[in-house]
Amino acid sequence: MRILRQDGPTRRDTRRWEEFEISWKPQMNIISALMEIRKHPVTTDGKETTPVVWESVCLEEVCGSCTMIINGRVRQSCTALIDTLLQAGETITLEPMTKFPLVRDLLVDRSRMFNDLKRVKAWVLLDGTHELGPGPRQSQETQEEAYPLSRCMTCGCCLEACPQVNDSSDFIGPAAINQVRLFNLHPSGKMHAAERIEALMGPDGVAGCGKAQNCVEVCPKEIPLVDSIAVVSRQATKHMLFRWLLK
Repeated sequence: MRILRQDGPTRRDTRRWEEFEISWKPQMNIISALMEIRKHPVTTDGKETTPVVWESVCLEEVCGSCTMIINGRVRQSCTALIDTLLQAGETITLEPMTKFPLVRDLLVDRSRMFNDLKRVKAWVLLDGTHELGPGPRQSQETQEEAYPLSRCMTCGCCLEACPQVNDSSDFIGPAAINQVRLFNLHPSGKMHAAERIEALMGPDGVAGCGKAQNCVEVCPKEIPLVDSIAVVSRQATKHMLFRWLLK
């Protein structure tokens, strides 16, 4: 395994590649390989080094925390099986995501995604201080439309693959836009649909999408992100027109 490492967010001088050799085991994934390196952090040239730092929680592609760039493609490392990544004698390359602040080695700070969810109010806003009774029912059609959207795990793959997410752009990215569509579908969430749409009507909102469609190519949950961007874009256009007509 060839791993791009850096000792801290401000330690650019420590940026380096290190190579490790790991014995193959059946059903091995990237996380288990990194654990083997942690047990014996010695490079292929015999140099002792520090254990590689990464993040993982669920190990079943649910939490989204173990995202990294594997062989040049952003994906979840828990479901990246060694047998599918290489043939005997080949090298696997691991790098941290580039669209998020680096913490150390393969670990990045995904706080911007959670801050974006706050910005678009990605929750059902109800007063829970007293009994409100049962909520409104959802139709079967709405449930079928909403379920794929709800599978987002804020892993960051879509932002990493999006060319519009870069240092010279403030584009919010596909994940938050998808959540606006999801909560605007909810019978109770619709009450605050206008606030969510207005949060995306600036130059860094839904209009910032360049339609590259890279997001749907890398999404591990196969969420129809491009469809969500199109739906929210139409909602934003309607909201802008009606707001102007009602003035």
